[in-house]
Amino acid sequence: MFAMPTLIAGLFTFLFLYLLLQLLRAANPAVLARAIRLAGGIIAFGMAAFIGSRGELAVALPLAVLGVGLLGWSSSGMSFFARLFGAGMQRTASGHTSQVRSRFLDMVLDHASGRLGGRIIDGPDAGRSLDDFDLPRLLAMMTGFDAESCALLEAYLDRRFPAWRHNAQGDPAGGRSHASPGGKMTDEEAYQILGLQPGAGSDEIRRAHRGLMKKLHPDQGGSTYLAARVNAAKDTLLRTHRS
Repeated sequence: MFAMPTLIAGLFTFLFLYLLLQLLRAANPAVLARAIRLAGGIIAFGMAAFIGSRGELAVALPLAVLGVGLLGWSSSGMSFFARLFGAGMQRTASGHTSQVRSRFLDMVLDHASGRLGGRIIDGPDAGRSLDDFDLPRLLAMMTGFDAESCALLEAYLDRRFPAWRHNAQGDPAGGRSHASPGGKMTDEEAYQILGLQPGAGSDEIRRAHRGLMKKLHPDQGGSTYLAARVNAAKDTLLRTHRS
């Protein structure tokens, strides 16, 4: 037998649904349609606000557009949503990157995520991303790379395959990864490494340097080679400013 509280709850639920159905049948269709659109818009916009606050803008923006459309808002509605999450979207769109090139590789570090990616710019695999290759293929490439390219590739492997050094047989780079890059660094290259626009001031240079060193310093599990390049870029630009 059903317990008395369960039976009473069931009766109330049935009565509520019956009365709701009668109300919907008697309602003006136009009024009912507006009510449904309003409820749907509030729900969609509320979900967009919640998801957007968690940083998932790719999902939040379509929901916001749907909510704005159902609510019948003008462009001011979208302006409100843009203001609500504008800071986060601006950071995503204008995120800084650092670029370091060698003879064989063009590497890019995303400052926000810390992700290091790269592509091959010389040799039989020119134009392909390093992400296209597995660990054995990447290690095999080192035999044909110069010292700078090996150092960059090692930095990439440290990020993608943290245990690769322990698993690799011998020293794939032939000890060349510790070689210093040759040639004098240009101002253009230094700006690219620090992720700055030409003409950046001394304070911007030092700020960019500090931010990158937090991600690349060897004591933080970063790359010795890339940390040295960042230091050289800072010194190059500050020397230019002093002169």
